Amino acid sequence: MPASALHTRLGLENDWMIRARIVGTGQYLPERILTNHDLEQMMDTSDEWIQQRTGIRQRHVAEPGQGSSDLGAPAAAEALEHAGVDPAEVDLVICCTTTPDYLFPATACLIQERIGARNAGAYDVSAACSGFVYGLATADAFIRSGVHKTVVVVGAEVLSNRLNWKRRDTAVLFGDGAGAVVVRGEEGEQGVRNVHLGSDGGAADILVMPTGGSVQPYEQHPLESEERVAIDMRGKELFRKAVMAFAVATEKALAAGELTIGDVDLFIPHQANTRIIYTAADRLGLDHDKVYVNIARVGNTTAASIPLALDDARKEGRLTPGANVLLAAFGAGLTWASALIRW
Repeated sequence: MPASALHTRLGLENDWMIRARIVGTGQYLPERILTNHDLEQMMDTSDEWIQQRTGIRQRHVAEPGQGSSDLGAPAAAEALEHAGVDPAEVDLVICCTTTPDYLFPATACLIQERIGARNAGAYDVSAACSGFVYGLATADAFIRSGVHKTVVVVGAEVLSNRLNWKRRDTAVLFGDGAGAVVVRGEEGEQGVRNVHLGSDGGAADILVMPTGGSVQPYEQHPLESEERVAIDMRGKELFRKAVMAFAVATEKALAAGELTIGDVDLFIPHQANTRIIYTAADRLGLDHDKVYVNIARVGNTTAASIPLALDDARKEGRLTPGANVLLAAFGAGLTWASALIRW
């Protein structure tokens, strides 16, 4: 049987031409802003020290009782509005988060209900700072295979209530927020061209939240204990691995797309630290004016980082039709990921 006839029989005709295209973006940031000057009153640090080492000037902080779904739902709703997509058309909601509202149910289920996506399945993805690209890769696979047509991918984090505010090595880095995209299957050249995912569990102890899981439940630590809420991070080692992982992930994406670094119109990396971002750009030979950075105003929002940056870039007119957009992320796990998109 000819291949074309087989595809017709299976209902897969033209599937090889379908691409997962981002058709809508959105975001939500809590109202409260915590500046570096505010942190000077809370710990041994300074605005100059924070900016020199991270590039961060401020971050948004959720109110007590405000969960990741409270941030993710309005971000998803804005993305749907921008895309002009009825929530009833959504087939799947993926929430990428390290700070779920509950251990179960999935935060994605709460977002699915709040945005009115009554026909959608929903689940969470946990890959730390790489989470959004992992979620986008999942949406891309579902759409290319013909299983789903419309997927909402949300990155949402409330990290502020999991920080030890006496530890400047970690507390100054993180912010709360959510970003979301609507991904649809469409014919044509625009859309996700390729994705690459990687991990190294052997280096998991470089960046870890040791408490709150099944190994060390919170009940093992008294409420007043500094160990109850604390992120452990070996910063120098993480820096080296992050720069290398950015390079590996982006080079794989470019090679698969038969492009060079000069073909990239906009690089949107995970907003972890400006030194990591620009060191990685220099290693790749990428002009700094092609690198999108918004960490100064939002901090490191983990899985929300890239979708927040995507939405900011879109609203600033940095994403033009036909542009080659490169996404790259690195985070705990260790995990890393990249995606090449024709906008």
